[in-house]
Amino acid sequence: MAPRRPARALERAALALAFAPALWLAGRFAFEGVGPDPIKTLTHATGDWAIRFLLLSLAVTPVRRFAGWRAVAPLRRTFGLAAFAWAAAHGLVWAVLDLGLEPAALLEDVTERPYVMAGMTALAILSVLAATSTRAALRRLGPRWKPLHRAVYVAAAAAVVHHFWLVKADTRPPLVQAALLATLLAARLVWRLRRSAVAPAPTA
Repeated sequence: MAPRRPARALERAALALAFAPALWLAGRFAFEGVGPDPIKTLTHATGDWAIRFLLLSLAVTPVRRFAGWRAVAPLRRTFGLAAFAWAAAHGLVWAVLDLGLEPAALLEDVTERPYVMAGMTALAILSVLAATSTRAALRRLGPRWKPLHRAVYVAAAAAVVHHFWLVKADTRPPLVQAALLATLLAARLVWRLRRSAVAPAPTA
């Protein structure tokens, strides 16, 4: 059972990290007040953490492959679910607190604002991936599970585009996120090329 201890410790640390921003926000509101625009604060915080955890989730596999750290493998799911939870919170702040669940306002935002379309695309994909992240779903989907979960890269791209289209002045954060996503995609490509290079040649 000893070899499992580092993996369990990492999972606990990942869960603590996933909850830490919520505790920080609660503490900030408790000690500093909600500020002049709490909805804006919540919207930005939930969206930022959704993208951060999504990128962390995508970084797990390159770290495992290139560094050989197998113990980090379960963190991909942990960080992925954290990304979905923060993205769902982001969507709820927008739909409930900002627009008051007004159907006309929601429909107008989704159909007329490109950045909302991109954000809803990311949230829809993450919702499907979260719903199929269980072992039972993996068994049920079989070989279709991996191709489905590669859609996480589409969700990440849509989230970064959503952020870029949303900001009006400082585009540095979404550009940094785009660079990180490009790096993770490049790492995936390098790994595939490396595996192709070492694969045995087919026999005649």
